[in-house]
Amino acid sequence: MNKLSRSLLGMSLVVACGCIAAAQENPQGNVSMPKVLQITREYTKPGKSGMAHEKTESAFVQAMTRAKWPTYYLGMTSLSGKSRALFLTRYASFEAWEKDYAAAEKNTALTAALDRAAMADGELLDSEDQGVFVFRDDLSLRSMVDLSHMRYLEISTYHVRPGREREWNELVKMVKAAYEKAVPDAHWGTFQGVYGDASGTFLVLTARRTLAEVDRAFKEDDPQFVAAMGEDGMKKLGELLGASVESSQHQLYAFNPRMSYVGDEWIKGDPEFWKPKTVTAPAAKPATEEKKAKP
Repeated sequence: MNKLSRSLLGMSLVVACGCIAAAQENPQGNVSMPKVLQITREYTKPGKSGMAHEKTESAFVQAMTRAKWPTYYLGMTSLSGKSRALFLTRYASFEAWEKDYAAAEKNTALTAALDRAAMADGELLDSEDQGVFVFRDDLSLRSMVDLSHMRYLEISTYHVRPGREREWNELVKMVKAAYEKAVPDAHWGTFQGVYGDASGTFLVLTARRTLAEVDRAFKEDDPQFVAAMGEDGMKKLGELLGASVESSQHQLYAFNPRMSYVGDEWIKGDPEFWKPKTVTAPAAKPATEEKKAKP
């Protein structure tokens, strides 16, 4: 049960993305929770990650910056599992997403730049997919986190058995109550998959300032959680887990400023991190292919 308690403790985003969420700011510079989170996942070919991928991704960032586009996204690279990058874009609603997409389609200069960037980037990719998720406030705890000062994101993916969402909701709410009582700084954001291959999938996300926080979670937070649950509570938790969860996976990512398009407030908060030296994108011939989902 330690794996369950740790992963449910830790996952918070606001982003994208924070989510969580991805990087969209309010006037105070804090990040608001996205109602809709679109995640693009890119798997790179062997030897094509690192600086090579950063260079092609910088073309997207440059295009969005030149257009002064109001929708931001947060990029990150994997520290576990297959080599890949995630891009989290947040929207206040599906209607807001539609308006953003329509506006981008009308901006021919931006669309052309994104097409060229996609052509160059595609040479490095083994595969790419997208998922769409909605925020579940009832399954989240203290999810309002300022991502501009975070550097890592833990993502736990839970595939819930068909017809077992009631048990899953009960499980998460039990965990939430215990952590709320026992660990004052516990926080996470939960997102439910609604489109793509994300149906029946829940993401539990936690942003971290340093990886030392992960060490502390194993050493201190898990025992406090177990004590708060008690023997009967842990038994019930195990039963709900077995009844509701078909499979789970836990991954760790590092935020990548060269792959992120963030707002001025984020940059002002930590310019040394969020505005690194520019990586020049390689030249690419014009393309007419459909641009990838950024935005």
